[in-house]
Amino acid sequence: MRGRACFLLLGMSILMFACGQKQEELPEFSNEDIQRLMAKVTEVMVHDVTNPPLAARFFAYINLSGYEVMVQHDATLSSMAGVLNEFPEITKPEVEGHSPSLAAILAMMETAQKIQPSGSMIQAYEQQFLDSCKQLGYAEEVITQSKNYAQEISKQVLAYVKSDHYREISNYPKYTPLEGKGYWYPTPPAYFAAVEPHFNTVRPLTMDSASQFKPAPPVAFSEDKNSPYFQMLMEVYEEGKSLPQEHRRIASFWDCNPFAMENNGHLMVGLKKISPGAHWMGITSIACEKAQKSFPESVKLHTVVAVGLMDAFISCWDEKYRSNRIRPETAIRKYIDPTWEPLLQTPPFPEYTSGHSTISGASAYILTYYFGDGFSYTDDVEVSYGIPARDFTSFMSAAKEAAVSRLYGGIHYRDANENGTAQGLKVGEWVIRTIEKEDIQSLAKAE
Repeated sequence: MRGRACFLLLGMSILMFACGQKQEELPEFSNEDIQRLMAKVTEVMVHDVTNPPLAARFFAYINLSGYEVMVQHDATLSSMAGVLNEFPEITKPEVEGHSPSLAAILAMMETAQKIQPSGSMIQAYEQQFLDSCKQLGYAEEVITQSKNYAQEISKQVLAYVKSDHYREISNYPKYTPLEGKGYWYPTPPAYFAAVEPHFNTVRPLTMDSASQFKPAPPVAFSEDKNSPYFQMLMEVYEEGKSLPQEHRRIASFWDCNPFAMENNGHLMVGLKKISPGAHWMGITSIACEKAQKSFPESVKLHTVVAVGLMDAFISCWDEKYRSNRIRPETAIRKYIDPTWEPLLQTPPFPEYTSGHSTISGASAYILTYYFGDGFSYTDDVEVSYGIPARDFTSFMSAAKEAAVSRLYGGIHYRDANENGTAQGLKVGEWVIRTIEKEDIQSLAKAE
């Protein structure tokens, strides 16, 4: 059991409250409360089949809401005003008698309810959470004032959300796959339409533009069996034909495909899976718990990782719809073996660069900056989804495994994984330089 959850009614705490504990001595919240909330937010995303870039956008704004509450009560933290692109000065609410940490959690819940399609699912969770807080000794007035404070902060963050241009995407013409050899085309079994083809028009949080970290061009498509491209294609094909058990486990561990479908007779059933960003948010919680980070520190770390996730997805999606490269599954079936199937289902968007590789590189860089290069941990983020835990010696080793898992799974070529990781590392470094205002030399240890 990690940390101290608000839902756990500790016998000692109850005894202290029964003896007349003062309100100001009530227990503060911990990293586990953030972890539980992120898990609930992820549950809603799974329910809504939220696509990976959009999930990262949700995580960023939800965590920013809690962070800006803590900024106003912790002198060690600095507002993101003037740091993130166009982020405004957040006015401190004139609300007395609130709990800062409770207000931070409630601000995250408030924003989650407003921006997630099924945000109403958070309302029931919030009521359960507040009921447990009452049992822990929080007075009704403190809870009410904390919620009032949270709503005022969330309202200001939501105004920032509305200005990021995501809503304008719905006005763009429907995306049509490009004609010609070597271009992406929808893949089986569901043949989903392209996901978020205009995500590069969303305002980045730290980057100058979506194309700031444009990667090296992909290996050029070719039907020539002696070409570099065809050699990469054969690598995916041969790997998939005789997949070692350990490679199979690695591919499944990092799958994180919310679009996975399964044929069941005449029906097609969706498989419940989290997004790549949700996986790295879970890793962040694990690291905060192991390092015994305080509640304010944990709020900050989750926020910075979420900022990195959003910018990494914007950067990656900018390249995906520029290079628009064909997926291995499509090319192998056309040029090598019409019956071939990848271990993992191919996600519905162009191949280059690998999204999971990009966001893993960014997240690993950020976490390495804060926790160090040799930080080992056990990743049990998806145990509840039937995925066994794995041990890692560092965040960078995890990012490298996440990248190569896409080759093992048959959904990416090698250059998309390697160049995607490099792209993500640059995004992660930029996020740290922007938020921490560190010079580049101090970050060399994370390379």
